[in-house]
Amino acid sequence: MYLGPLAQLVGRRHLMATLHEWSGISLPLPFLLGLFSADFRADLRRLNRFAVYDRQWLRAVRRRRTSPEARPAGKFNAGQKIYAGWIAGAVLVMMSTGLLMWFTGLLPFISRTSAIFVHDLLAWAIVFVVVGHMRKAFEDPDARLGMRTGYVSRSWAQRYHSRWLREERGNGMAERADGV
Repeated sequence: MYLGPLAQLVGRRHLMATLHEWSGISLPLPFLLGLFSADFRADLRRLNRFAVYDRQWLRAVRRRRTSPEARPAGKFNAGQKIYAGWIAGAVLVMMSTGLLMWFTGLLPFISRTSAIFVHDLLAWAIVFVVVGHMRKAFEDPDARLGMRTGYVSRSWAQRYHSRWLREERGNGMAERADGV
């Protein structure tokens, strides 16, 4: 909304600002609705646990080891867990600074200028991280297919998330013939 040429392309600045504000306020709704799902809560538990193999995964990434054995991972690898935690914290900071800008008298000891600075800086950081995340996703068509459909091939799961595959088999979970 600050870039003049882009703002002119979009037009209707007041409408865009209103949509931006209400989108920010409604941002936690999908998360809150997801809490009604047992699968979503199970994934949250997985994301919230950092195991020994996650440290091994990070060590392998730092040493640029690419073999699947060097990078053990459950349903979520260590990078995905770090990203999920970072983005959850970023959303909370974005919401709180947005509310401070919208309701300037909410916390009078914090200036609106400070809230704008943090909000804008974090917005650019989110753009940078999301673009990096998308770049990684474009390198792996099987992962993109899994994001769209919810299913990945057994061979892909064995290669990148072998602990998850063993865990699913151990739990006696039903598996599709072509995927996990």
